[in-house]
Amino acid sequence: MAINYVPLNKENHKDIKVAVNNAFAFAKNTHLSAASIREYAQLASSMPIVFIQDPKSERYHTVAMLGMEQGQNLFLLTDKWKGPHVPMNILRYPFDIRPEGEKLGVYIDENSDLVGKDEGQPLFKEDGEPAEFLENRQKFLGDLANSEMMTQRFIQQVIDLKLLDPIQIRLTYKDGQQRNVTGMMSINEKRLIELPEEKVVELHKQGFLGALYAIMMSMGQLNRLVELSNDTENPIANMQITAAQPEPAPAANA
Repeated sequence: MAINYVPLNKENHKDIKVAVNNAFAFAKNTHLSAASIREYAQLASSMPIVFIQDPKSERYHTVAMLGMEQGQNLFLLTDKWKGPHVPMNILRYPFDIRPEGEKLGVYIDENSDLVGKDEGQPLFKEDGEPAEFLENRQKFLGDLANSEMMTQRFIQQVIDLKLLDPIQIRLTYKDGQQRNVTGMMSINEKRLIELPEEKVVELHKQGFLGALYAIMMSMGQLNRLVELSNDTENPIANMQITAAQPEPAPAANA
């Protein structure tokens, strides 16, 4: 069933309940999840964090890699999440927070299997005020929104300082099949080290230096994805990370 986010309000949703579980079945086919700066350090101990660029808007984003192939979440090959941390963008569901004029409004996916009238946590009290569960969700969504705004400032700094390099992951599967995973970027450590001292101090004071190193350290978790693939029908047997080669320039007309 298609996702249908609508503004949350006490009139339309006074009898709605939200089921709470750690199965995250809705994310089974999600191989990338948005990652924000306040969770980099935690996610880096479980999964790789990389940069991608939206081809339509050309905006850059940081995402946590949950799998090597589209439609495959290696952390959800069973009915339980295989890792100590879950991205905030997955934890927020079935809620979302979106701009409403000059403010941010809370939205809910009415088509979610987690939403119903029979089982789960009520969203509103009998007097129409938010229930404790919804208050906690609203605070979480506010923290996520603030983190995402800070993430965009961080990403812009990374771009301005030209710290990104495209990377390519070459995979060899147990059956001998090979494929390249492209479209991702990571931090060029050499360029980071060569930054002027005053710029490094500025990054540190902004809270961005630790974020840069968390992202670089997270790349070691690619081995974690390889390990998790052992539970699939065709595990990854070998992995190599290289700098992505630039597209060859078209030949000049004779």
